[in-house]
Amino acid sequence: MQSLHLRNDTLLEIATFLVRRWSEKNNIAVGIGEKKEIQTKLRENKVVMFPLEHYYGSDFQKYRQFRTALWYEAMRLRYCNKILSNDHAYGFLLNTLETRRIETLGRREWRGMDEEIIFNYGFAWLYRPLLNSLYGRTRVVEGFAQYFLMGDIKGEVTPSQFEKIVKACQLANDFVKDAIDNNYDTEWLEKKIPEIVKILEIDPLLTIPLSIPKLSTGIAISDDDFIKSIGKIAKFREGDFGQLDPKRTYEGKTVFEEFKVLLEETTRNENRGLSTQNIGISIPSSMNVDESKIYDVDLVSNLKAKFKEWKTGWKEQHVNSGDEFDEEAYLEGHSPFLTDMKITIKTRIVILLDHSSSIANEQVQYKKATLALCEVLAFLKVKFSVYAFSTEQKQVICWMVKPENVKWNSIAAKRLAQIRANGGTPLAEVYSIMLPMLRSKKPDIFLTLSDGEPSDPDAVRSMVHTFKLLGIKMVAIGVGPDTMISTIIASNLKHLGYENTLAVSRLKDIPNRVLNVLGRN
Repeated sequence: MQSLHLRNDTLLEIATFLVRRWSEKNNIAVGIGEKKEIQTKLRENKVVMFPLEHYYGSDFQKYRQFRTALWYEAMRLRYCNKILSNDHAYGFLLNTLETRRIETLGRREWRGMDEEIIFNYGFAWLYRPLLNSLYGRTRVVEGFAQYFLMGDIKGEVTPSQFEKIVKACQLANDFVKDAIDNNYDTEWLEKKIPEIVKILEIDPLLTIPLSIPKLSTGIAISDDDFIKSIGKIAKFREGDFGQLDPKRTYEGKTVFEEFKVLLEETTRNENRGLSTQNIGISIPSSMNVDESKIYDVDLVSNLKAKFKEWKTGWKEQHVNSGDEFDEEAYLEGHSPFLTDMKITIKTRIVILLDHSSSIANEQVQYKKATLALCEVLAFLKVKFSVYAFSTEQKQVICWMVKPENVKWNSIAAKRLAQIRANGGTPLAEVYSIMLPMLRSKKPDIFLTLSDGEPSDPDAVRSMVHTFKLLGIKMVAIGVGPDTMISTIIASNLKHLGYENTLAVSRLKDIPNRVLNVLGRN
């Protein structure tokens, strides 16, 4: 199969659609994060997946693994009333039994997943560790999971350990069958875990090393060997799935059509901007807003006049030698010769606006300055995008005002005008929401305007470091009511790892500050 790149924003859009349909819950949010394991948070109605690059194989194979893992999480949302951590043996064993239960229940409605499940088990087998590489009782627990789900073990265990594994798997199969036949839920199955623990002779709080794709770099296997591996697992699960053709399972032709549609959508998104609703970013929807109240005609006109030379691409500068002598500059002690310098602004910038409650009294002036900045950036043909964050009904929302590939217009101005300043400054959470999009877009500069201390400075520092590792220059502007306070805010921001911090006490100075940052890049 052809290996092609799939963008995270498009991936999240289809992932959200699929998980909502599979789980029959329309309020589920899907995210992609650098977590130690895939997480489904029942109370928060949220699923956090691994990035595609954590999986092994071609892009299509990675997508199939991602898609199947998402299906399992959708089934957990639908059929589980409790999900424990895999960090300890008790939770690991319960989740292993639950995997088989929800798989069986889910397949009753989604029989088209059979080949994808077996294909996924083929890669899951690659990701599992060799038992002889594990120590102590963790070897027995891992052996149980391998034998219970895939019918074999990787590596070696002692005969007595293998006997315990087989006996525990037989009992676990009986428990899962009883749960399905009698419509028992997670809590019933959880009460049976102590019997599994007793057979395996383990501590239920035993720490279990996680077997995730991220830890399995450097895997090498031929197509023929992988097909044989799929065939072996399909044979073991034949009683559940019936006969499946390993080669057809490997090819995945039915899913490839879906994959091609996503690739086409990715290409279209490159030109039209993001559809952000499903990646945790909201779009202000009201169009009956009067944006003229935040349009300062004089400010916009003055800024355009001041930076008109940037528009032409040439700027007249004084130098020490040249063809044109400036007598007045010479008498004033400046470099006496004039020359034209070429100005190029190829910098791509993302702007994030703090709309916490602390700016509520000044939010109109704040938005006037922001709108003027956007007008000038559009005038100069700079590639930029604008986002903002606030809190609604105790929930942090990241708003999209303007994506990069859409021109600045009255609709974007209406979006900005209707955002209401409210809530605190959960900057790290907002950064986390924006990370998948920025990882895909990779702008040159990420500029944050804030007027307060973030709620979790350590988390912000970590996120700033993450963005810098992506090659994004992190800049922050501290906005305050006077010079002293704005300088303090900027100083505090500097300690969070930003490469450049500036202070602004007059809101009308914001556009100049931002444009000067661009002029230095």
